[in-house]
Amino acid sequence: MTETRTKKVGVVLAGCGFLDGAEIQEATLTLLALDQRGVDIVAMAPNIPQMHVVDHAAQSPVDSATRNVLQESARIARCEIQDVADVDPAVLDAVIYPGGFGAAKNLCSFAVDGPNGEINADVQKLIRTMRENEKPQGFMCIAPALAAFALGKDYGVTLTIGTDADTAANIEALGAKHQNCAVDEIVYDEVNKVVSTPAYMLGPSIAHIHRGIDKLVAKVLELA
Repeated sequence: MTETRTKKVGVVLAGCGFLDGAEIQEATLTLLALDQRGVDIVAMAPNIPQMHVVDHAAQSPVDSATRNVLQESARIARCEIQDVADVDPAVLDAVIYPGGFGAAKNLCSFAVDGPNGEINADVQKLIRTMRENEKPQGFMCIAPALAAFALGKDYGVTLTIGTDADTAANIEALGAKHQNCAVDEIVYDEVNKVVSTPAYMLGPSIAHIHRGIDKLVAKVLELA
């Protein structure tokens, strides 16, 4: 009898808190959906300083504060978390990227520079290596900007950030193809094995984003 191997899925976090790091509810729903399906989760984040720190009560920057993306991401992971640079993509069956402004501030500079920005080199290497090895990846909320930076020009990846026309135009300026999508649905790029969902780009609450995230996780695991 052949033993079924447990799927190993990476989850790339961008800090802790939707204004300067990973969106906690999106990240938690992702981890829950994976755990419910018996997946071996590999939590990871780049070991770099955050772009800035935001007081989430006042929703304003704290000028004197500094934080590390990997250390802050460990607050969400509640398990061993690795530097993205140290993870071998060969051991992963799939990777999922929750959103939050950290994805557009710490993992790339899309929040500040739009399509003229840059993506973290280690995150780009992970995304491109997974694509080159035809392994599925899931992106939610603003995290599809990462896929646009890494895959837009060479692969013309199709994805969604919801329905915001200005953000969609900036995504398409990176060479990606945007498709409007409801919060409880997903967009699937069959050629690139990329799945995306709007999550809190549309909201309005955790119950709404849960449906899209659960569909994203299910589709990514189906492809893995």
